[in-house]
Amino acid sequence: MKKDLSAAEAAKLLNVSLPTLYSYVSRGLLASSAASGPTRSKRYAREAVLRLAARRADGKRAGHTVAGAINWGVPVLETRISRIDDGQLHYRGHDVLALAEQASLEAVASVLWGEDGRDYFAVACPTAPAELMRSLDALAEGMAPLERAQALLPLLANTTLAGCAESMWQADDGAVADGAATADASGVYQTGAQLMRLLAALLLRGEQSLAPLHLQLARAWEVDSGGAELIRAALVLLADHDLNTSTFTVRCVASTGASLISALSAGLGALSGREHGGHSVLARRMIEAALSAPDMEAYLVAHCGALGNEVPGFSHPLYPAGDPRASYLLRRMPAERPRVQAILAAGEIVRRQLGVEPNADFALAALESAYDLSSSAGPVLFALARSAGWIAHVAEQRADGAMIRPRARYVGRFEAD
Repeated sequence: MKKDLSAAEAAKLLNVSLPTLYSYVSRGLLASSAASGPTRSKRYAREAVLRLAARRADGKRAGHTVAGAINWGVPVLETRISRIDDGQLHYRGHDVLALAEQASLEAVASVLWGEDGRDYFAVACPTAPAELMRSLDALAEGMAPLERAQALLPLLANTTLAGCAESMWQADDGAVADGAATADASGVYQTGAQLMRLLAALLLRGEQSLAPLHLQLARAWEVDSGGAELIRAALVLLADHDLNTSTFTVRCVASTGASLISALSAGLGALSGREHGGHSVLARRMIEAALSAPDMEAYLVAHCGALGNEVPGFSHPLYPAGDPRASYLLRRMPAERPRVQAILAAGEIVRRQLGVEPNADFALAALESAYDLSSSAGPVLFALARSAGWIAHVAEQRADGAMIRPRARYVGRFEAD
């Protein structure tokens, strides 16, 4: 099999005209090289042409040329849960910034879960014995909060939530129990509300509580009423966000017929990664280093010069004009707190250097720094907030009934025919 192709052969393989082939070269989508010999005709690497053909096919599938593309195509999902459009975020048609003014995470969970008016958090399920909580927590000593919650959530949920509606609908042998496939969303949401309370206890290394979730965080972190309001707003703003990595992971697991607990544990695992929930940790490190530097601006200029557009906490591809979640939280940072002005000044220096706006990760890091919280506070808040969205996506994926199985695009060596 030839390793390179003539223009006519490449165009035929791509099913395009010669002018289109040449436009691919001019746009940098395909490279050509001069052939040896007197004709000096252009040649095209066969593998590069095949890869471009695969990418073009992917693009057609992403445009829904192929029905049911999510099952055997590009990972695109339809959802009724959240929408990002024209720089704005909405939950089921509700502007998230309006919700952030007064709503609790529990109220927003009800919005994400379908707005049927039911208060799923009003149902009280049994709590895990304090002695059991302490024993299991000792097993996870030294783990980061997200990892600890991921490890202990299945153990405690199986022990404490056996009486809740959805609960353990997966049989011990891994087979789906009778009636599980038809379990309605209400069962998912009733159990989900209890799982969110249990998740809060695990993330905070405390006891299960019926108190509003934002107040549980505020009390554990010993912040004032202003800080509690910022925490409440941040929980609302981060409850769901399109098909991000952790949410897609949750939907993939849910699509296999796995339990709600398995799906949430998978989401925690994805969120614990450096490139997802870990960006607020990196942004916090930058803030602390800048505030302790002899010359804050000089430090940040050098930091931006070293990392370029990869500075954590800045820019978001879905918000070219700026992340509205970050703007909301940063505008409400309490000016009377000693470090706030310096934190905001640091953000402004980075913004000017990079020419991009801060995102939600920087806002979380700023909140942590302003209230002198642990660097794990941001990921804890993020995980608890996003669990509301994950539960909504589990129910939506179950209602869809299809297993998510995207195709891979092969880009390796092509063997001879």
